[in-house]
Amino acid sequence: MRDKQSLFESCEAVSAVVGFMLAFSLAIVAISAMLVYSVPVIFDMQDYAQVQRVEQGFTILDSRISKVALGESPLQTTSVSLMGGTVDVNSDDSDESKITIIITNNSMVIDEFNCSLGTIEYKNNDRTVAYEGGGVWSDYGSEGGTVMISPPEFHYNGVTLTLPIIDLNGQSSSSGDGDIDITVTSDNEPTILYPIPNSPRENPVTYEQIDVYIKSQYYKAWADYADSLTYASATGIDSNKTAIIHFCTEPPQGTFDMPYEFRVGMVNASEEKPIYDLHFYLEAAGSNHQFSPADQEIVATAGSRTLSYIFKKENGIHVWVTYVDTEVGYAEKWYCVNPIPILEKEIEVVELDKDGNVKKVKTVDKQYANLNLTDDSFYMKYKDDQGTYYDEYDSVSPDFSWNLTGPTTELPNYEIEYNSNNTLTINDLTQHYIKLMTKDGSIKFRTNVNPKDGTMQDTVDYDTSKLILNYDPLGNYITYLHVTENELDVTID
Repeated sequence: MRDKQSLFESCEAVSAVVGFMLAFSLAIVAISAMLVYSVPVIFDMQDYAQVQRVEQGFTILDSRISKVALGESPLQTTSVSLMGGTVDVNSDDSDESKITIIITNNSMVIDEFNCSLGTIEYKNNDRTVAYEGGGVWSDYGSEGGTVMISPPEFHYNGVTLTLPIIDLNGQSSSSGDGDIDITVTSDNEPTILYPIPNSPRENPVTYEQIDVYIKSQYYKAWADYADSLTYASATGIDSNKTAIIHFCTEPPQGTFDMPYEFRVGMVNASEEKPIYDLHFYLEAAGSNHQFSPADQEIVATAGSRTLSYIFKKENGIHVWVTYVDTEVGYAEKWYCVNPIPILEKEIEVVELDKDGNVKKVKTVDKQYANLNLTDDSFYMKYKDDQGTYYDEYDSVSPDFSWNLTGPTTELPNYEIEYNSNNTLTINDLTQHYIKLMTKDGSIKFRTNVNPKDGTMQDTVDYDTSKLILNYDPLGNYITYLHVTENELDVTID
């Protein structure tokens, strides 16, 4: 009995059972952990695959809509799988999706016109895929921004901008798990918005600036697309969900009657001296035909930077060059070693009587001067206590724009290494500062400003004075513009 009792009371076989139970428990825990972490990933992968499928379907839709919009076909139908999502066709009567084109000259709006876009949107949870403006866009919702899937109908080669605006008409919606057919039709009669003969909308474009405003839920992707182009750039405005694409016409070069304002475009910074001529031939104004001793300024401003050429009659024409960058809070100040001589020439002045008849013809001396800002024989020296009206800035060595590499400095290919003991020519200064000023685009000079109070002065005869301007331009300037409105009707079956 003792042996049989000890047999039943023995624990030698329990270890195998416990081991099996432990292994089984570990397997259950591992499988549970795998399910907890992998099931969401599987669902995410499934959602991602569905969205990719929709993006591919919308890319096919894009190509077929282009055939209708550009006159290759009057009708196209594309099948799209809903997969639990919703497709909406939205004619944009609320101005939430539109393109506006504004033409300006001398900061004045010359013409403005706009056209709505409309969208075809697929939505599933917080993901959206949309057709708009001839392109396909994908919105990742809270996990990311918007990206371009297929490029829009927006073509710019650095000279010509071609913009067929796709205007979608229709209000319909469909949701579920099946397939739908999206049908697009058109009468293939686009409306020409630009050019229009005998109006401000003529080619070649002669006004200074053209801005394309694209208001859209996908404005950031529109701006990214424009930035990716070789010849264009854009800014995204978050407050009104608008991408602004900016174009300029090429400023004229040559010899002109003295202007109150003139533009200088981006210059080819790969050249050491890309500015060939910046030359003012100035004749005195007024009844005595003498230059006034009052200071005057030829000034350009670009963002935080201001470049000034200040001149004053004082035993000749004395010249100061001042460059200010408010972003860094410094000013660089130069003065001429020797003044520019004032010359005189004889002119005939006709005096009339009260009836408008010639009373007398007399000969007088009229003062004139050649202010050549690209003269390699006209020397300037750095100075911190003369010829400045920027006393709020510290007088410092001009190294902040000459010897460092950065956004406030000169491009490193310019070979002059300045130190405070150097004397440079006015041409050196002109090349250096205009390269800096035009890094981001063209700049505008004003030519008759009093630097003390900003008022306009008339000590120069603008009817007889001249400007000579020639340089090696860099940048892409719009010359031709072609814009059409292409209306399409969209239905869902």
